Amino acid sequence: MTALTALETDAAIVVEHIARRERPVDGETIARLRREFPRLHRLFRALYGERPDGLESLLHLVDVALDARGERTAELKQLDRVRAADPAWFESERMLGGVCYVDRFAGDLDGVRRMIPYFRELGLTYLHLMPLFDRPDGDNDGGYAVSDYRTVDPALGTMADLRALASELREAGISLVLDFIFNHTSNEHEWAKRALAGDPVYENFYLIFPDRELPDAYERTTREIFPDDHPGSFVPLTDGRWIWATFYRFQWDLNYANPDVFTAMAGEMLFLANQGVEILRMDAVAFIWKRLGTACESLPEAHLLLQAFNAVLRIAAPAVLFKSEAIVHPDEVQDYISPDECQLSYNPLQMALTWEALATRDARMLQLALDERHALPPGTAWVNYVRSHDDIGWTFADEDAARFGIDGGPHRRFLNDFYIGRFDGSFSRGYPFQENPRTGDARIAGTTASLAGIAAGDAGGEDRVVLAHALAMSTGGIPLLYLGDEVAQLNDDTFQDDPERRGDSRWAHRPLRSTARYAQRFDKSTVAGRVFTRLRGLIEVRAATPEFAGNALVPFHTPHDAVVGFMRPAADGGGGAVLVLANVGDATAAIRPETTSGLEDSAMDLVRGVPVELGRGVVLPAHGFVWLRVRRR
Repeated sequence: MTALTALETDAAIVVEHIARRERPVDGETIARLRREFPRLHRLFRALYGERPDGLESLLHLVDVALDARGERTAELKQLDRVRAADPAWFESERMLGGVCYVDRFAGDLDGVRRMIPYFRELGLTYLHLMPLFDRPDGDNDGGYAVSDYRTVDPALGTMADLRALASELREAGISLVLDFIFNHTSNEHEWAKRALAGDPVYENFYLIFPDRELPDAYERTTREIFPDDHPGSFVPLTDGRWIWATFYRFQWDLNYANPDVFTAMAGEMLFLANQGVEILRMDAVAFIWKRLGTACESLPEAHLLLQAFNAVLRIAAPAVLFKSEAIVHPDEVQDYISPDECQLSYNPLQMALTWEALATRDARMLQLALDERHALPPGTAWVNYVRSHDDIGWTFADEDAARFGIDGGPHRRFLNDFYIGRFDGSFSRGYPFQENPRTGDARIAGTTASLAGIAAGDAGGEDRVVLAHALAMSTGGIPLLYLGDEVAQLNDDTFQDDPERRGDSRWAHRPLRSTARYAQRFDKSTVAGRVFTRLRGLIEVRAATPEFAGNALVPFHTPHDAVVGFMRPAADGGGGAVLVLANVGDATAAIRPETTSGLEDSAMDLVRGVPVELGRGVVLPAHGFVWLRVRRR
């Protein structure tokens, strides 16, 4: 039987199945299913085609998608149509993201609702609320151990509160972003409890083995992610069995080789979409498929799974986008980005190399990344961030570092020492996260202000904060602010006094919202006021600069190792562009006229709002930058 015949045969079975459904399906949904079914069918056969229950599982999945579409509100169906008419909406120069923990920033969901006027003042169009679902008490990885995807943590509110907030945010022009934590559940999820109790259906939802034979075989090729919590990839159960737990011992990996797991998680995904979520952050995408003898990261099936989830969304909730979270080799990060997989992706390489450049006062590795690793397929965008809720890992490619005579391993250890403050002369006051004394590996935790020198009283601290955000705002895609950084909040060192948090240094950079600092945001005699005023000014300029839409970027090199340069061309292709030059060094950099000789002399400094004559050169102070509207000769 050919693939085409299989598709036709199975499509006919689906048509008959739909005709027997008690719940009717409208013509718009049928048309969408007809468009997406060949893709979904191909992906499902690639993942599960050898199983005797493969077609039955596919029919169940179609029912899940159609039921979710039928439950979608008229408001959200209208959003689907609006997004279809403007599929590049997320590429606008007006896009600006904010991210926060609900409890740390606003107390609860009602507190977030009360902050909407501030979000509008700041210019947000995208708000990522960190995991807010029911989770275990005590240590729960900041909410990334989910016990129920359909229940909000009672301390934060209810699902009805979340739906109402999503609607009110949308009215304010702000898209709600939530995590879809689909690699694992908490060990307190109902599925996990049933698996532990020996229910054969739910035992197959996880990867459970009776002894160490297969865990030992897998661990010969997998890596330890959180060695402080447990060695290897497995943890013991109370009955002597072993279960896969990539991250923390209370986070049990799901078994996507079982199609029932895929269908169940598709149902959870569509439930969230129907609450009004517009972007789902796909957590830990690299880890979702396992195969013996491999690292069990970024396997081909991981991409097929994401594409299949994408196809399900296109049927039931097509306005929703995926954002990839893949902290892997830079080449692998880009593999997840496409209109058919994840339309958005964090840009961990630019984030890490911004901090690398500030520590070394050398922008060459950052420049190389912009030159060679920035381009994306049409219909996609980076999410550029200075830091997030998570640690900073040095994810640059060793082969890129070698081009500058840098040995990747020792360089990472230097960066760790520098940002922890162990290196003589460091301006940073960060914490090590998951430091492994055996390998020397570690990652870095800290707020932007503490890492950039403000906590240490370094004279360049404020400029570094602004420079790092200026790069995130000008390189393309969606810039993302960790809320609190815009008023230069410092580390919360009190996490060390909390027995539930002292083992996770990332709580240092998740401080409670400082009412004092936010009250100072208009007072330029304060650090908070100066940083806020400068960042708010950049946000306003960016929103008024069409060249900053999309991802297109043209490298612009200077003779200065400390200066990173690029142009953001105008969409009309007429030779206009915005030239960005940024100096990560501690000394002034003078850009001579011959460097800009290919540009007309008259330019406009968009940040200062004054004309500039390029024939006189451009002077960049230490940690300074310019956004210049220019025209090619």
